Amino acid sequence: MGSERRERMRALGMRLRALRREAGLTGAVLAQRARVGQPTVSKVENGRMVPSLDVLDRLSRALGLDEVTTLEVRDLLAAVEAAAVSDGPEDGEPSTGAAVDEEVRSARLVRSFQCVVLPAMLQSAEYARHVFESAPGATPESVGRAVAARVDRQSVLYEPGRESVFVLTEAVLRTWPGTPALMLAQLDRLLAVESLSTVRLGVIPWRRPVPVLPSHGFTLCDRRAVVVETFGAELVSTDSTEVAAYEDTFGRFERAAIFGEDVRKLLLQVMQEFHALADSLTP
Repeated sequence: MGSERRERMRALGMRLRALRREAGLTGAVLAQRARVGQPTVSKVENGRMVPSLDVLDRLSRALGLDEVTTLEVRDLLAAVEAAAVSDGPEDGEPSTGAAVDEEVRSARLVRSFQCVVLPAMLQSAEYARHVFESAPGATPESVGRAVAARVDRQSVLYEPGRESVFVLTEAVLRTWPGTPALMLAQLDRLLAVESLSTVRLGVIPWRRPVPVLPSHGFTLCDRRAVVVETFGAELVSTDSTEVAAYEDTFGRFERAAIFGEDVRKLLLQVMQEFHALADSLTP
């Protein structure tokens, strides 16, 4: 991370911590009022996480900031983002899906569509390792840290009061890195996650036409933000018109998908095919 960006992250964090203390709030109380995770408050205040504009505004409202101070902390965030552009990508640090993770942690309803790669919240550790190893300049140390962070963040799937809806194309189940054994373990994880009361997992089977030709994956967080995933970045939008358009698109994909017992049958079928593939590759 560039030194300029690090300093600006630290300045933003210190200012937010000072404002919290002035308001007489603990980090836990602020997190609860802002409807974000307590780790998010801690990481932001310690200069280890850059909040999205939406999260920053939530914190500002929870702190009861006036208009002038709200604009001040927004300017500090803008300075961090400007420094990130001038610094360029961090050497050896693959993207950990920070934008998605941060928005997901503060959402009660998450809806994610993917057409090639499994959603970050459903990836096994080994699958995630291949994702991060494909990033330019990745090192074993940075990949290890990124995998550990991703697995840790998946705990939100088990939290009561949350709902997660995932819709995949069948191509996601058949686009595999590593070995058939890796995908067998990954598909077994999907079966386990699908059984959770907090999760709905849908798949658009190849025998059904897609209602819209997908060009990228995206994740909706409540009805306030959409994270669009591109090759080089994750773009967060809170524009109501854009969010509504993605909600409509997600609904069309969801209506084309199969769920429940039909999905379990498909997962077991694909697992059988990977078993056969593994046997054919064994010398």
